[in-house]
Amino acid sequence: MKADVVVAGGGLAGVCAALAAARNGASVVLIQNRSRLGGNSSSEIRMHALGANNPNELRLWRETGLIEELKLTDAATNLQRSFAMWDLMLYDKVISERLIHLMLDTSVIDARVARQKVASVTALCPLVEESYDIQAPFFIDCTGDATLAAAAGARYRYGREGIDAFGESLAPPVGDRKTMGNTLLFFARKHDRPMPFAAPSWARVFQKDDFKHRPIHSWEYGYWWIEWGGNLDTIRDNQKIRHELLRCVLGIWDYIKNSGQHPSSSHWALDWVGMIPGKRENRRIEGDYILKQNDLVEARSFEDRVAYGGWPIDDHPPGGIDLADAPPTRYIHLKQPYSIPLRCLYSVNRPNLLMAGRDISASHVAFASTRVMATCATMGQAAGTAAAFCLQHGLTPRELVRKTEMLQRYQQRLLRDDQSLLDIRNDDPDDLARSARITASAETQEGPAHRVIDGWNREVGDGVVHQWRAPMTPAAPWIELRWQMPRKLSWIQLTLDSGLHRRLYLSGQDNEYYSQIRGPQPETIADLAVLSETNGQFAPLAEIKNNFLRLIRIRLPGIHTAALRIQIHRTQGDPLARIFEIRCYS
Repeated sequence: MKADVVVAGGGLAGVCAALAAARNGASVVLIQNRSRLGGNSSSEIRMHALGANNPNELRLWRETGLIEELKLTDAATNLQRSFAMWDLMLYDKVISERLIHLMLDTSVIDARVARQKVASVTALCPLVEESYDIQAPFFIDCTGDATLAAAAGARYRYGREGIDAFGESLAPPVGDRKTMGNTLLFFARKHDRPMPFAAPSWARVFQKDDFKHRPIHSWEYGYWWIEWGGNLDTIRDNQKIRHELLRCVLGIWDYIKNSGQHPSSSHWALDWVGMIPGKRENRRIEGDYILKQNDLVEARSFEDRVAYGGWPIDDHPPGGIDLADAPPTRYIHLKQPYSIPLRCLYSVNRPNLLMAGRDISASHVAFASTRVMATCATMGQAAGTAAAFCLQHGLTPRELVRKTEMLQRYQQRLLRDDQSLLDIRNDDPDDLARSARITASAETQEGPAHRVIDGWNREVGDGVVHQWRAPMTPAAPWIELRWQMPRKLSWIQLTLDSGLHRRLYLSGQDNEYYSQIRGPQPETIADLAVLSETNGQFAPLAEIKNNFLRLIRIRLPGIHTAALRIQIHRTQGDPLARIFEIRCYS
């Protein structure tokens, strides 16, 4: 097989890498070693996709771009709170892209290298008893375990660097080959009668003192701290780790049900127990730059920044649940989001190999923050877009970083696709909206109409509202773009408000799930019409109904017009019409 880009790994990083590459014109083969997409967020593992805006200090910084599209789609269409429906939504997004060829239940088992570049990968699908040789000019390792990179001889790091490696105050005194452990989650459900539980003979036995640092407050979804295996190899010892985690899960449930400490659990029963350990850490591929503790704490700005993070430095001890006398994590909050450079997303010695997700170029300490799934997804979008961009312009990722003008064009492409970048605003010379005069039928004092072309498509914490706001009235508020001379328009793009200041992700944990707004987000515009001016009269061009997404692209029939009007007919509940940005392209 041949493609422009091969993506190995179908977690959220891999899904976003494949979608980004395909939507930017590259043909993609996406290889996933399991029967469903989503990785740790899938119904097989069921971890919620956390990101930068979870800490209260960073509440404005929910990720945008493809991961926001996925979360908004799930919130609007998965009202039954089903992880299987999350899987299906991801599957639909991927197979609906005509340039993506999806290969499920298929594992990358080898790679061939020619002239220091990855030339092809060998993949195996036992279900159909076939193996494949897949060739491409670019490869993206989103396996989490750096499986493709290791097979291709790419340089990688493993374990925890000592304090002498990078001068990180949070690093251990001496480096080792220990990692964070794995976790098995469980779901439980309340019934209308007592539900007894008898643990198997091989389950662990726990006492009250085992939970002094691991409180049990509820049991519908538990628990991230059931963690084990950091002192082993989380790839080669996977079977042993899974069995020990099952011993822990059943032993903890036995304690909840039968110790007498939680009598209100009498009507509760296990509904689902994971059988695939959720991995946190394994190999990390070396890039031209290694992200470090101070880069996060000081929020260093990189010229080649392509994504951002903000989750705390959340470093779990390798001993996991065996360390009953120690907290299950060391949690260092960050005061502001930090940038992730493109140099962390490609291999230092395999120039056509990119990576995204848990296996990027970072120290163990920095990885403790970058590893969460929403952050991994933004890196996937950056890597997929970079692969397509490099293919179009005959570059390697390293050359892209070194060519300032091309790097800026690539960053503008990311912004156009709604990938937020810290302190970079819309400067796209192809965006015709930037030269238009903006007026509106109404506007609020804090949200004047001209803000839709101020270069920012979200709030950035500077005290300025970067969106047009107008009260919804029966007359339907409108905003207008007018040029001195007629312009040919092929498509327009609207960036709407989707409540980025709130948390949004599918979760089995009740207090997390019910603290969100599930369904379409109220600030988002639901129904709108696009009109163009002809002979002084506005005529309808396009109509959008029942929208719940933040980013809308509307194809136009190659019109010539001196004025364009967006008329808002309905929001998803908010009394204000809100638009962050309008772009126009020919």
